[in-house]
Amino acid sequence: MLVPEQKLGDSDVETACQSAVELLLSQRNSDGWWTGELSTSALSTATAVMALHLAAKTRPGDEAAVRYRQLVDGGLAWLAEHQNSDGGWGDTVLSLSNISTTMLANAVFHAAGATAAFPETVSRSQSYVQQQGGAEAVLKRYGRDRTFSVPILTHCALAGTVDWQHVIPLPFELACVPARWYAAVRMPVVSYALPALIAIGHVIFRKRRHRNPLTWLIRTLSINRTLKVLESIQPSNGGFLEATPLTSFVCMSLLGCGRLDHPVTVKCLSFIESSVRADGSWPIDTNLATWVTTLSVNAMSGNPLLRGGLTPEPSTTDVDATGLDGSDLNATERGIIRRWLLNQQYQTIHPYTNSPAGGWSWTDLPGGVPDGDDTPSAMLALMNLRDPSEQFTDRELAALESSVGWLLRLQNRNGGWPTFCPGWGTLPFDRSSCDLTAHAIRALHAWQSRVPDIPSAMNRDAGLAIDRGLRFLEQQQAANGSWLPLWFGNQHNVRDENPLYGTAKVLLALKDIGREQSPTARKAVAWLVENQNDDGGWSGRRGLQSSTEETALAVEVLTGIDGTGDTVRPGVEWLVNRIADGTAGRPAPIGFYFAKLWYFEKLYPIIFTVAALKRWLQEHGGSEADCPLKSSNQTSRH
Repeated sequence: MLVPEQKLGDSDVETACQSAVELLLSQRNSDGWWTGELSTSALSTATAVMALHLAAKTRPGDEAAVRYRQLVDGGLAWLAEHQNSDGGWGDTVLSLSNISTTMLANAVFHAAGATAAFPETVSRSQSYVQQQGGAEAVLKRYGRDRTFSVPILTHCALAGTVDWQHVIPLPFELACVPARWYAAVRMPVVSYALPALIAIGHVIFRKRRHRNPLTWLIRTLSINRTLKVLESIQPSNGGFLEATPLTSFVCMSLLGCGRLDHPVTVKCLSFIESSVRADGSWPIDTNLATWVTTLSVNAMSGNPLLRGGLTPEPSTTDVDATGLDGSDLNATERGIIRRWLLNQQYQTIHPYTNSPAGGWSWTDLPGGVPDGDDTPSAMLALMNLRDPSEQFTDRELAALESSVGWLLRLQNRNGGWPTFCPGWGTLPFDRSSCDLTAHAIRALHAWQSRVPDIPSAMNRDAGLAIDRGLRFLEQQQAANGSWLPLWFGNQHNVRDENPLYGTAKVLLALKDIGREQSPTARKAVAWLVENQNDDGGWSGRRGLQSSTEETALAVEVLTGIDGTGDTVRPGVEWLVNRIADGTAGRPAPIGFYFAKLWYFEKLYPIIFTVAALKRWLQEHGGSEADCPLKSSNQTSRH
């Protein structure tokens, strides 16, 4: 039964937006920026427990071993409590079961001798593994990309649940060649998995050896040299990429080679021990502090084309005033974030990826690596923290120019932008991607528009880079008008794809550079309109359950495009109702980390909602106060 149509005017959206902004601001840390909270991970927990178990087993009488054993017990209890009903585990507590995480979790119960203590857990997980196809299913899932399949099978072989003959050897000796040759030698792992290539390659070689005498000799002679490489690229806190799985894989492999006292092992164990959460689990990564801070700043800026920056510096001494006119952060708060953000820019060549100075990572911690998504986001945040009427400081101008140079050097020959290193391109997570390319285009265009007195040669190079990026995007657009992203997915969609995220991000770039009416953009708009759900929200595609993150992305990008008002209004209403009923902050596992390892971040739905409602209010505020939006109990336009 339908209820009478209710009018939802500007005041209702403003109230909802104010609530979302207040919630986002309340999530800042005591220093004034955002740290966020990444999802707890069964995969991280299983790998951490394995590493700690092997360390405790090596010297059972040590004081450290007693601590490790307690953490092992806590991790096993957490895994047993969070097993899915089908007997498997997903990457997060909101994720569907998968063969990779289930094999890792099942193996660690066997390794720790806990099968008798958790008989039902082990029996159900064993059944799931058998039904899914075991080791062969893992190899099939990742294909020729060994980045994740070989570490998983190594973990299981160390536990005794997989025979070492199923574990494909890794050519760890390739880590001895100069970094500039990595693409030419066609590494079997992605650029960020070099530590795994070395450590896991060592333990497989130790356990399997090699029948070819020349290969055996080369690998034997390269052991010490590659260990030195591994030690040289380990962050000061021990955590490779701040990631528990990668660090744990390295740690358990070195332990499998009898290297408990090796400096890399010692630092890995310290990182793992310090990363455990109060409930006995481990997150997928320590934090995304730089990423969520820049996303938050950019979300609160609304549409920079309509209102560049967050707000002018106030002329009064009242630095506590806030509002929906863009002044959600006062002058003091903006200054704190600016200084912190400038301090996160890398000023030297990164020892891990040999990336030049000028980029930003996702985190403010030692394990981060500069990348092609966080750098443009940081550039946009620096510009949004200043109103167009304000002048940038010399330090800000230098930081922006350095980051532009960094982005220009990162661009691939095909015109797209990869994540970490140009030129690798043979494996999925090292290829040019549509979402990163769109982000880079937005940042370069904003820099050209906002920064005065740009060197002509650099301005020309940035323009050429944008043109090449646009050609790449045109070539990558699907026949239906959509684009696929690299680092985001939807677990309910075919092949885990999320064309909603990719299409929204590319279309946002086309809007920012004034090409929203191009044929390419119109095809994308048509796809987004066609894939709105009956409830007014969006998901990875039409027919899947709507999420806050995906609905907000669609609302943000469609707002202001001619002819989409009847589509956007139900989406705005969907978000307003989620704020009203308190569910807007429920995250969805749409993020990928480390070769399609799912995660969710608790700030994503809040940040994306603020960005969407801010943009809608800036586009429609005052002009559509009486536009009718249907109540949450009424059927939408479909």
